[in-house]
Amino acid sequence: MAQIDMSGKRVLVMGVTNRFSLGWAIADRLRESGADLAFSYQGERLRETIEKLTADMPACPLFECDVTMEEDLQAVFGGLKEKWGSLDGVVHSIAFAPRDAMMGRYIDTSRDDWATALDVSAYSLVSVARHAEPLFSQGAGMVTLSYYAAEKVVPKYNVMGIAKSALEASVRYLAYDLGKKGVRVNAVSAGPVKTVAARSIPGFMSMYKEFRETAPLGRNISQEDVGNLALFLLSPLAASITGEVVYVDAGFNVMGMKLPD
Repeated sequence: MAQIDMSGKRVLVMGVTNRFSLGWAIADRLRESGADLAFSYQGERLRETIEKLTADMPACPLFECDVTMEEDLQAVFGGLKEKWGSLDGVVHSIAFAPRDAMMGRYIDTSRDDWATALDVSAYSLVSVARHAEPLFSQGAGMVTLSYYAAEKVVPKYNVMGIAKSALEASVRYLAYDLGKKGVRVNAVSAGPVKTVAARSIPGFMSMYKEFRETAPLGRNISQEDVGNLALFLLSPLAASITGEVVYVDAGFNVMGMKLPD
C-alpha cells in the first residue's frame, strides 16, 4: 500500500471506544503514517480500553472528555497546548442518541432525546473546533464521520439522521470560518460497518445486507477503507479540499433504485 507521510504531525483523535470503532481505524492509519497521536475518551469506564489500545505508543497523551462539558474541553486543549504547543489535525468520531429515540417512529422523538442527540453528535464538532482553533497550525485539518441518512431516510436511524444533517452543515460553515487560517474541515460519509455502535441500530444487519446488494461495487466497506480516506483528508495531499462530505460507500449513494439483474 502506498504510504502517506505524516511524520511530525500531531493529531487528536476523539471518540474511540474499542478496537472495532471507526475512530480507531483512522488512528491506526495515522500511526502507520508516522503521526503523533493523542486521544480523548468519554467516561472513566473507557480509560482501561484506551490505555490497552495505546500501550505501544509511548508518551501518548490521554484525556477524559465529555464534549457537553466546556471545562472538559478546556482541559483537553489546555493540556495539548502544554504538551505539544500546536495541533495539525483533529478526528471527531463522536455520536450518540438515547436508545428510545432509535426504537420507534421519528415523530415520537422526545424533546430531550432530540436535544441530546444534536448536542453530542453535531454541536460537539463546533465546540471542539472553537477550542482547537488557537492551536491549529497552517494547513491543519479536521475530519468528522457522517452517514447517508443525513440526506435520505434510513428507517430506524431516526434522530441520528437529523444530527448527521446538522453535522454536515456545520462542516461547511466551519470550513468557511477556519479557511481564513488555512485550516480544512471535511466529513467522511461511510457505508455501514460492523462496529459495536452500528450493531445497536435496530435492523442493522438487514441494512448491511441491502447495502451490499445495491452498491455498484457489490460489497460492503471495511474499517480500513474509512481509515484510508480520513488519512488522505488530513494529509497535505488534500490541501485544497475543504467543506466536503466525501463518500466511502462502494458507490451506494449514487443509486436511485435497485432492479433485478
